Amino acid sequence: PLGSQHTSKGHWEGWNCLYASFWGPSTPVWGTGEALGALGFPGGSAPPPPIAGPLGSALSTRFGARPVAMVGGFLSGLGLFLGAFATHMTHLYLSVGLLAGLGWALVFTPSLGTVGRYFPAQRALATGLVVSGASVSGLALGPLVPLLLDAYGWRGALLLLAAASFNLVAAGALLRPLPVPGETPGPPRDRPGLTRLLRHGPFVRYALAFVLVDAGYYVPFVHGEARAHEVGCDEHRAGLVMAAMAAVDGGGRVAAGWLAARPATPLLRHLFAWAVLTGLVSLLLPLGTSFGGLLALASAYGFCAGAVVPLQFAGVAEVVGAGRLVHAIGLMQMFESFGSLLGAPFAGWLRDVTGNYTISFLAAGAFLLAGSLLILTLPGFFHASQGAGGKEGSPTPAPTGPETPC
Repeated sequence: PLGSQHTSKGHWEGWNCLYASFWGPSTPVWGTGEALGALGFPGGSAPPPPIAGPLGSALSTRFGARPVAMVGGFLSGLGLFLGAFATHMTHLYLSVGLLAGLGWALVFTPSLGTVGRYFPAQRALATGLVVSGASVSGLALGPLVPLLLDAYGWRGALLLLAAASFNLVAAGALLRPLPVPGETPGPPRDRPGLTRLLRHGPFVRYALAFVLVDAGYYVPFVHGEARAHEVGCDEHRAGLVMAAMAAVDGGGRVAAGWLAARPATPLLRHLFAWAVLTGLVSLLLPLGTSFGGLLALASAYGFCAGAVVPLQFAGVAEVVGAGRLVHAIGLMQMFESFGSLLGAPFAGWLRDVTGNYTISFLAAGAFLLAGSLLILTLPGFFHASQGAGGKEGSPTPAPTGPETPC
């Protein structure tokens, strides 16, 4: 069963962290995307700046996860609040895209790092539950946000989402550090930082793998609706295709985390298998030339793509060890942002050149498979690993002192 520390106090603290991270920034992120999409804001809510991940990990290491997440929750709420008074699209980019996006990143990075330390033996399952919060929020807010837009307009909807986002301050307060039993506080220990991670060969290969994976990962999510129109689907059926892809995404996240928690197979093999399956389904998407065929393939893609998400973050600990988890997650977010920002526009360019989405989805599948092959080069792939940071199955305590990462 999923459990944290062996002590009762640690058990409840671990579950509190899991609960807070489950809701995390997912509710306001999904709602903001819906509200701004109604205005034609490109891509809904703009993604956080690439530096936000490393910044969140560095601040979390220096000051602790709790204060960083609480500040992030405040910034996200403030950004949405200011966005409600915007009079130009530039104001929305600065308030929602930059300020709120930075706040969400400051919540996300320490949340994942904290949960990963509380549940070392079931890290994949715990991460799967955390990242499934976005899917749950998406299903709940999908019908709610249009009602808010109709009743209050986009400004009123943003104000309500700002109020919801300010609740991240309370959620961040639930993130507690995991102390070392019997250790007295002292000076911070010398630990590898961001620069040393960039010289760590396995981590660099892992990060490069997900630059390639993310270059293909988001293409069906971004261009799926246009592809549905291309094969003759009306607005309603095109919406059903996208809704099906999103609905099964959360199930894939939890299922992959549960399967990876089985000790028989190294986690990196699970990650490789799901990434390959995602790439193969992307290669098959051009075969969906009818509503039924496209719906089935989109659902398969959503499930497989969802399965990759928790394993990629849980796999970070397998590569660098739980002691460097917060730093590594922040850097991973930065690297992944480059792939995700390049992939969808490249697919759109291919569509403009060729006149259809066939080559776009084939290219996305090729990126996914290329990234998957890099996973084969990682040290823990061909043999069962106890993790780079220590024996799996026992909690990985956080260092004490000012540089406590959790």
